[in-house]
Amino acid sequence: MAISRSLGAAIAAAVGSIGFLHGAHAADADPQAGSTAPADGKVTELEGVTVLGSRRYDRSSDTETAVPVDMLPMQKAAEQGGNFDLAQTLQYTAPSFISGHQTGADNADSVDSAALRGLGSDQTLVLVNGKRLHSTALVNLFGARNRGNTGTDLNTIPLLAIDHVEILRDGAAAQYGSDAIAGVMNIALKRRKGCEGIVGYGEYSRGDGENWLGSAYCGFQVGNDGVVALTGEYLDRGRSNRSGPDNPRTIGDTAVKNGTVYFNGDIPFGDGMHFYFDGGLQNRDASSGAFARGGLGSDDIPSRNSAAMYPDGFVPFIDPYVQDRHGTAGVWWNWNDWRVDASQTFGYNKLIDTIRHTLNASIANDDLEHGGAGISPTEFNAGGFSFSQATTNLDFTRFFDGWLRGVNVAFGGEFRHENYEIFAGEPGSYIDADGPGGGNAGSQGFPGFQPVDATDKSRHSWAGYVDVETNWTDRFMTDQALRYEDYSDFGSTTTGKIAGAFRVTDQFLLRASASTGFRAPSLQQRWFSSTFTDFISGVPVDVVLAPNGGPIAQAAGIPNLKEETSQSVTAGFTWKPTDALSVTLDGYRIDIDDRIVLTGYFDTSDPDIGAILEQLGVGSAQFFVNSVDTRTQGFDLTISHGMDLGQGRLESFFAFNHGTTKVRKVHTPPSLVGREDSLLGERDRLFIEGGAPRSKATLGFDYAIGDWDANLKLIYFGRMTLGTFSGPPVPNQQYGAATSADVSLTYSFDENTKLTVGGTNILDKFPTAQNPDETDNGFKYEAVQFGLNGAAWFVRLAHKF
Repeated sequence: MAISRSLGAAIAAAVGSIGFLHGAHAADADPQAGSTAPADGKVTELEGVTVLGSRRYDRSSDTETAVPVDMLPMQKAAEQGGNFDLAQTLQYTAPSFISGHQTGADNADSVDSAALRGLGSDQTLVLVNGKRLHSTALVNLFGARNRGNTGTDLNTIPLLAIDHVEILRDGAAAQYGSDAIAGVMNIALKRRKGCEGIVGYGEYSRGDGENWLGSAYCGFQVGNDGVVALTGEYLDRGRSNRSGPDNPRTIGDTAVKNGTVYFNGDIPFGDGMHFYFDGGLQNRDASSGAFARGGLGSDDIPSRNSAAMYPDGFVPFIDPYVQDRHGTAGVWWNWNDWRVDASQTFGYNKLIDTIRHTLNASIANDDLEHGGAGISPTEFNAGGFSFSQATTNLDFTRFFDGWLRGVNVAFGGEFRHENYEIFAGEPGSYIDADGPGGGNAGSQGFPGFQPVDATDKSRHSWAGYVDVETNWTDRFMTDQALRYEDYSDFGSTTTGKIAGAFRVTDQFLLRASASTGFRAPSLQQRWFSSTFTDFISGVPVDVVLAPNGGPIAQAAGIPNLKEETSQSVTAGFTWKPTDALSVTLDGYRIDIDDRIVLTGYFDTSDPDIGAILEQLGVGSAQFFVNSVDTRTQGFDLTISHGMDLGQGRLESFFAFNHGTTKVRKVHTPPSLVGREDSLLGERDRLFIEGGAPRSKATLGFDYAIGDWDANLKLIYFGRMTLGTFSGPPVPNQQYGAATSADVSLTYSFDENTKLTVGGTNILDKFPTAQNPDETDNGFKYEAVQFGLNGAAWFVRLAHKF
């Protein structure tokens, strides 16, 4: 089956986008995010760097971007920043980027998801050194953002290993393939000679959530021009708790311990050939608190507790062990004026859950009925899941300087193989030992995966693309890209893009793009299967998430998943009236058809599957389905300014994103007509439309004078609207807009040693309080906007050897 999507006659040949940031054009780069400030106070500029969207390798620094690209250096963030991981650093730097720590969201508490422009985390493609980075094995089932999405775990890469992060705020599926609907992020690793180390400590103002960081980087010269870089990092993030003395729950940051090693290198050999490689491995131990179970006098005995084990009630802990592996090896060389690049990338992510401080109530009740005290084991291996991805690329590119004002031609192919597995837990984590009517089956907090959930599914895809970048005159250029992809499990798709830039004057440039895109349904969405306990209006309900194409989904009339398709347009300008001032403004619209969502609850009253659910002993079922068409539109504004002030240098930066997402249409399968509220009710619709703030802004000031560097950053999160479990006439959850600030002060003992002290969220902002029975995490504060931990302070010491 051939599947083709286009914007119509307007796109005769599709186009790639230029992804280059002019060295002196700082409007797309946040000086606070890591521009290097030497002792003389001058900011080191980025020159001649080829970034996202362009296949041209010999670009000079006299061209600005035809589409919006943020270039965010990470050196200063690693040395002086108040956030110790990449996702949180970008959360408070790039307004189009959204991430945060979840709580009460099971495994999503331990794996921070990230997204651009308020869309899903699986609609942003992440690259490392220009090569596709694998997604996690996790499917997000709870939380205000990324419900039903997979995503990429940015926190598997140490800040100190990164040179800069590029964010292409434009659809780019025609260039990079699936997932690039909202945009593309490229994490460029350092290949700098020399060694440096960083130690850091921080905690919340309430005395918990301690962070300990130790990170070291070394870059070694190999041969005449080769460099091999190694980074090691250990991060220990302590648990925080905002539940209060009268609440038995643990509400706050998950306890996380990360051990990470990353490497990166480029070694010349032979006649103009280069061998390059990068990769890393991380092991993560985490622990998050689930919903509390009641003790004596509550309805949880004997259904979810045993009087002999936890008479005062208990909080189960979900403790995942995550293994993440990534590696790329490749060779590039010049052949008849063509640059040829061949590479192989492999990624692997595995999560295995141990449930501690828990019980299987059915085992305890069975023990009680047979004359025992009512005892169950308190720890279970609940099983888990893994995802692997192997990607092979072969790319050719050449710049023809004799054609017009220069034409760059690129073409290539990609082959990708993916595998997804679910591993069953030990029997005690899922069995029903005493039968219906007694204790509930499985480990409380997170029932284990059952043998019927276990799966091992694979697919492959191949793609071919062509990309032509044409400089028609000294002032006008266009990019064209066309890509064809074929998937073994649903068919093929063709996408295209066209982008152009016209320099009206030396200071003012107009730019625009139009593109089509797609996102293949992830294997995780297609094959995830589990039975778990959700708390709906504070009441525990056992829910089965049935796999797409399985007997329950088929009985409910849920169609097989297919790809999402998109149409995107952007238009804007860059303006640099003086060497000190830069401005960019870009508007965008992204239409997504057949968007994959997680449905609401189908309960035992459902005429088609109610009897099946009763037979399974569960109260509700959920499914993944292509059911929604959405429109996302908004604009991005950036302004940067640099000036000498007194004896020092002041760098100022303002960035603002405003965007809204609306559900344009809900596709109801014929068998589900009349049950639209189960398919996509008000609460589920607002997860899509209101899961991210409508507006977000950053205003930053960095003043360097002598050995001192002071930083102030104001962060604004706009209002949000989320649904309630009860639904109308109960009002929706309304979150007001809020502004807070981060501050830091750095002293340089010499050119190699810096000490930084500072605070984050120093105004101690929290989201608007809500009715805990109506929130997704069962607490008065949802983990949105600034999160629910409040103010924090930190100290860092950085030294170069």
